[in-house]
Amino acid sequence: MSESTTATTELTSQYAAQVTSDLERNAKEQERISADIAALQEQLAALQHDHSVLVNVQQVLGVSPAPVQPAAAPDSSTVPAPRNKKTAGEHGASKRTRAKKADDAQDRAAAKSSASKKTAASKKPTDNTTAATATRPTLVELVRSHLTEQSEPRSATEVTTTLDAAHPERGIKTTVVRTTLEGLVAKNQAQRTKQGSSVYYTAPNANEETAAPVLGEEQAE
Repeated sequence: MSESTTATTELTSQYAAQVTSDLERNAKEQERISADIAALQEQLAALQHDHSVLVNVQQVLGVSPAPVQPAAAPDSSTVPAPRNKKTAGEHGASKRTRAKKADDAQDRAAAKSSASKKTAASKKPTDNTTAATATRPTLVELVRSHLTEQSEPRSATEVTTTLDAAHPERGIKTTVVRTTLEGLVAKNQAQRTKQGSSVYYTAPNANEETAAPVLGEEQAE
């Protein structure tokens, strides 16, 4: 029990001596720094006094004061971070704008090319349709040819049914066929006969076609 007490006392003495030494060293460091601060303050005061005297002399001489640049802080030698960020942001925005313009130009070119292809594709069927329309026979030719091929009279409805079945794309109507037949009759290119309430048409014979104008002349006389 006595040995433990003795060991504790020795440790306490050592710690106390160490703390005392640290306190003395700390106090001396404070004194040294305080002396340095006092010396720097005296130097600053002297420099401020000299500056005031020099400014007064300059005013007396009538010399315009030169702009005095304040002493730069240690961290002011580097470029401010906000300026770099702004510049980088501007460069990034400029690049994005140029990239967007390039993409828009490519989209417009692609749309123009697609529209040209569609226009060309739409023109081809039109050209083919026009060529087909120019080469196919007229309704008058179809009706006259049909009557020539028949050996017996045909009504307008029968002619329409036959031609519509042979040319479904034309959408032939009975009223149009009847008008065409009447036109052929007026030109002596068809004959019309009536059986009851029905009207029939036939192709004229060569002799009848020749005799028709003569008959007309005799009637005129």
